[in-house]
Amino acid sequence: MGKLVVRQVADGNLIGRIVETEAYLHNDAAAHSFRGMTPRNRSLFLEKAHAYVYIAYGVSMMLNVSAGAAGVGTGVLIRALEPVAGANFMEKNRGMTKLRELTRGPGRLAQALAVDLSLQGQDLCRRGKLWLADDGLRIRAIGRSKRIGITRNAAPLLRFYVKGNPFVSGPKALSPE
Repeated sequence: MGKLVVRQVADGNLIGRIVETEAYLHNDAAAHSFRGMTPRNRSLFLEKAHAYVYIAYGVSMMLNVSAGAAGVGTGVLIRALEPVAGANFMEKNRGMTKLRELTRGPGRLAQALAVDLSLQGQDLCRRGKLWLADDGLRIRAIGRSKRIGITRNAAPLLRFYVKGNPFVSGPKALSPE
């Protein structure tokens, strides 16, 4: 929480602060890695901090970060970002100007940052087309809840969010302040 996602595009860098995530563990029935490695999910099995990008429901890109040792298959879905830089280009990518809605939700943030399958497997610890950065900001109040939009293994409290941040997605009942 609080780290920056940096997307390098022709017009400069699009930057958002991570304000909401969901964890998917290796033995988690809701995880894409649950049944083992496939060509689609192999980035989840890379060592931690690699991009796993997939298309949800045939329309929306989703950005995940591998989170375990090589071969384990654990990841974190980036659910929401607070725009930090490049909002004008994010607006263009999303076709809208409502700042709060640009990166509030995993499909929206991927569209705003122009995340696509070409970023699959990108090492997020190295500067490139996509990486994670740290500007030293420390988040003080982090909430937990069940994950959003899943039916298998939905009960564990594996969704994390910055309390009180207006860019957190999902229903208010899942994000009390």
